[in-house]
Amino acid sequence: MVKGEWIVELKREDIQMMRVKSKATTQVTFDVDYNVPDVKPDIGRMIQNKGKVAMDEVRLSDGHAFLKGSLHVDLLYVGEEEGHIYSLSAKLPMEETLNLEGIVSGDKMCLKWEIEDLSLHLIHSRKLNIKAIVTFYAVVDELAGIRLPVAVDEEGLSLRKKRMRLLNLAVHKKDTLRVKEEVTLASNKPNIAELLWYTAEVRGLDLRPEENSVKAKGELFVFVLYEGDDEGNPLQWLEYSLPFNGEVECQGCTEEMIPNMEASIINQGIEVKPDADGEERVLVVDVVLELDMKLYREEEHEVILDVYTPLKECIPHGKKEILESLLIRNFSKCRLSDRIEVKETQGKILQICHSQGKVKVDKTQIVENGVQVDGIVHMKVLYIIGNDDMPFYSMEAMIPFSHVVEARGITPDCEYYLRTDLEQLSTTMVDSNEIEVKATVSLNVLVLNCREEAIIDRVEEQPLDMKKIRSMPGITVYMVKPEDSLWDIAKRFYTTVDEICALNELENETISPFQPLLLVKKVGS
Repeated sequence: MVKGEWIVELKREDIQMMRVKSKATTQVTFDVDYNVPDVKPDIGRMIQNKGKVAMDEVRLSDGHAFLKGSLHVDLLYVGEEEGHIYSLSAKLPMEETLNLEGIVSGDKMCLKWEIEDLSLHLIHSRKLNIKAIVTFYAVVDELAGIRLPVAVDEEGLSLRKKRMRLLNLAVHKKDTLRVKEEVTLASNKPNIAELLWYTAEVRGLDLRPEENSVKAKGELFVFVLYEGDDEGNPLQWLEYSLPFNGEVECQGCTEEMIPNMEASIINQGIEVKPDADGEERVLVVDVVLELDMKLYREEEHEVILDVYTPLKECIPHGKKEILESLLIRNFSKCRLSDRIEVKETQGKILQICHSQGKVKVDKTQIVENGVQVDGIVHMKVLYIIGNDDMPFYSMEAMIPFSHVVEARGITPDCEYYLRTDLEQLSTTMVDSNEIEVKATVSLNVLVLNCREEAIIDRVEEQPLDMKKIRSMPGITVYMVKPEDSLWDIAKRFYTTVDEICALNELENETISPFQPLLLVKKVGS
């Protein structure tokens, strides 16, 4: 400290914010020829496929993230000779290195992935070609603490303050939620000889903060195709809707907090187990959700923006920070209705067995008073035709949608988080060649106001420049400019707001442009 200088002691309040430290996107491409295992019959016709990604290892080092896992591809097909339905699974290993500038070992990374363009082509009855693109999205966040100046120990200082309602990150936690449900076959269904195919979807997921926990509820939509032990009617299919409730521990969480939570399925499976009589009639559905939970507390802060006194020269020092406040949370629904034509020529549709869907967002953008979301619902429909020997066929369809989630007051400087979910999906036959689709997509958006403010971290005091002050007139009549405030005028003319109000008989601090004010400086006269 230079002689003749003093530092004003500031009282502070702390807030926590989440900043993106580094992020990266990469794609892994698969183009693999796969031989049908010897234990599986020849492939006559492919019906349906599905894929999932399983991660074995995610390791972070300086500037890099190493990913190791596999793409699991399942195929439902018709045997070439016997005309029976079979399934097979292929496991395609992968390794990838992501460049993440600035990260170090010990950082925490949020990793998401999406399977795009999964396609299987039959080379011949014993060989498949599997093509797929898996896109990985990696984000490394870091906590940023901001110290807000709210008061000073020294008396006699004039403070310019601003009341701010800010978001303080109170909880940031990743956890898993396991949903495990059992289903017993109806009495009119045969026992399970072999489980051929299944899908499990979570719809209508609702995540809510409560006292020291996060509650989850939704529905598991399960489809099962199996071979029964009844020789007369071996192929059976079932659909179940299983409501579920669950919770994960979240210390420090309260019901009033503002949640920003995402969920993704990281594992799913269905097993068959015997019932009390020892018969294979119980299905155990096991789904694991990964929850990324950020919970904010809204807080009021009186933040000091500037300091002065007519008796000393006050020099504030600091830097600009981005502060976040809540603009709006909105829960919106987009209802879709469309008709799709079945282009298969093998026969007329007799019955729809199962339909599944997935929301894919292609583009989001801020528009006037809202966020526009454009995307598709990607559907797969399994149905049967009038062929008693092998009636199962499958088709895919894409239903486009465009929806504006209302967010009044949103600007390009705002930050928003969008969570989409397929809440409802139904398919019904219009006739033997056309299917009517009805779907509901939920779009939940959290919009934050982001504004830049100069945050003072220290105030330096120096003796007044008396030569400069003596050169100023002791009494001045000043004409108020449109951009002026009383605080600015008082600081410029080495007086106080109270003195100006008293001298000019102002009942409050409101002034008008071109209003004359009588000013008397307090020092150097």
